[in-house]
Amino acid sequence: MPKGQLEHANLTVTNPQRSAELFEKLCGWHERWRGPAMNGGETIHVGNEMTYLALYTNPDAIGGYDKGVPLNHVGLLVDDLDAAEKIVIEAGLKPFAHADYAPGRRFYFFDWDRIEFEVVSYL
Repeated sequence: MPKGQLEHANLTVTNPQRSAELFEKLCGWHERWRGPAMNGGETIHVGNEMTYLALYTNPDAIGGYDKGVPLNHVGLLVDDLDAAEKIVIEAGLKPFAHADYAPGRRFYFFDWDRIEFEVVSYL
């Protein structure tokens, strides 16, 4: 049976630069690539050597997504949950639904486009 892992997720956002800067601070990631994309858009890939988020936009991107349509949330693993929460707050975003249950502690936040993220730490 093959083995696999998530390599990337491609999200439509209204401001890829702003989103990339958040994930660089929040996860210690770096910009892997940027360039033109389909439908007159642009994309920034931000992540590490193995995984990344493709942050895509085009002139029709409007944000304001409804929760769970079609994505429930994106989970991000960090080694310092308290420091991560401070970064989210400094970005002007609001953490919510803090929880501590096996296998780790977590909180959630919506980005500027109402994409939901779960931030979890197993430490």
